[in-house]
Amino acid sequence: MSAEDLENYETDMELQLYREYRDVVGLFSYVVETERRFYLANHVDLQARSADGEVYFDLTLQDAWVWDVYRSARFVKNVRVITFKDVNVEELPRSEDLALPKDGGLGDLGN
Repeated sequence: MSAEDLENYETDMELQLYREYRDVVGLFSYVVETERRFYLANHVDLQARSADGEVYFDLTLQDAWVWDVYRSARFVKNVRVITFKDVNVEELPRSEDLALPKDGGLGDLGN
């Protein structure tokens, strides 16, 4: 296998992963980003804890999907992450939250 073949394979795998993400993102309520992984989840519990003067985060996810190209089973029931690094939790908008006005107008923005 040449370096180009390997690069093409990895590109195809990333594209498949993106397509899977696009297909499943609507099933989840939160996006969670840690220093090592990217998750979609329906329940997030994030606790800041301290030990010996160091602050760390104890993150528990339920009903989750993991962005990992090398993982065959990306849907997981429970995930626990303990990290000293930043954790970003963002609530995803629901499709009904993004509805356009019925008249299609943009209000004052259209002027």
